[in-house]
Amino acid sequence: MSALSIEGGSVLLGDQFHDVSVKLGDGRIAAIDLKAAAGATLDARGLKLLPGIVDIHGDAFERQMMPRPGVDFPIDIALCESDRQAIGNGITTVFHAATWSWEPGLRSGANAERLLNAIETLRPQLAADTRFHLRHETYNLDAEHTIKHWIAAGRIDLLAFNDHTESTVAALDKPAKRNRMVERSGVSHDEFDRIVSHVVARHHEVPGSIARLAETARAVQLKMLSHDDDTPELRQAFRDQGVAIAEFPVNEPTARAAIDGGDVTVFGAPNVVRGGSHTGWTKAADMIANGLCSILASDYYYPAPLLAAFRLVADGVLPLAEAWTLVSSAPAKAVGLTDRGVIAEGRRADLILVDDAVALRPRLVAAIAAGRLVYLREAERLSGEQPALRTAFAAA
Repeated sequence: MSALSIEGGSVLLGDQFHDVSVKLGDGRIAAIDLKAAAGATLDARGLKLLPGIVDIHGDAFERQMMPRPGVDFPIDIALCESDRQAIGNGITTVFHAATWSWEPGLRSGANAERLLNAIETLRPQLAADTRFHLRHETYNLDAEHTIKHWIAAGRIDLLAFNDHTESTVAALDKPAKRNRMVERSGVSHDEFDRIVSHVVARHHEVPGSIARLAETARAVQLKMLSHDDDTPELRQAFRDQGVAIAEFPVNEPTARAAIDGGDVTVFGAPNVVRGGSHTGWTKAADMIANGLCSILASDYYYPAPLLAAFRLVADGVLPLAEAWTLVSSAPAKAVGLTDRGVIAEGRRADLILVDDAVALRPRLVAAIAAGRLVYLREAERLSGEQPALRTAFAAA
């Protein structure tokens, strides 16, 4: 489809909604005006037209890779299914947050590399703009050389510094958590203990490795994130190394230190939808109300960003225009994607149509990615094109 117009919807322009027509061409927003256009059109009456969601941290794809412990599916199948789920929930730009840990199994280096290769190979046929967010476990010291090579080659789109080693050690005496970790790794309990002991013994090497990787990333202006910062001092230490995005700060003082220092903070959209953190840490809605949350991410559940934005409205935390900033323009800006996140002439045509008749159950009706209609639930809304094209979306 070379050109498409969207007519009759309520269009988010800046911080206000307007009844205008939006015309697309060559993957961009070509014009915004009051005039209807000839040719292919989407009838958006009764719907909200919003910028597509930009999700900078999502790892729900792991469930397609390993739906049960020890049950693997081919990466290409998992990636294509994750793409369908992302688009079906309004996510038009997705950063798959792949953990490269010292663990074998699901979060191993081999799996991270397979996912990266699959993204690079399949990217042209995926509906969402799909990118690679590497979650580097900082105790995974043997990965440093390869990660530096990937950074220099431009293969990594975001680099996060994770440290789950302390929580892993703490969980060794908790049977349920221990069993989940061991099953995910695919090794025996004795072998898992041996690996943990070896990793912990090298703790003194971790700060130097972080510094070298951060220096490599700064050299190519790669955006960096730190994960689960738990003190203002830790946030400052990462800021000093050019790490300007704080993912899931675990308490309010750390989140406040990040915002006061000019950093960007990311919280989980599932936290908003569920009314709190599954870990018992900070409540994202409170962070938003206090001005301490810059971005919401899908984290482990692709439907969450869309649902969270409308829950913030229903709960009286933010108006929709401001809530939508958290899932679209703010994440786009934070990672340097200045061509998307807002509806404006010349911007990339990543758009979604949403039926918000039921306050807490927004329903995606259509998704457009780079000007292509990639999802449509109500085929009768599309007119002016060949019948075969309309029929193709009838079952979506």
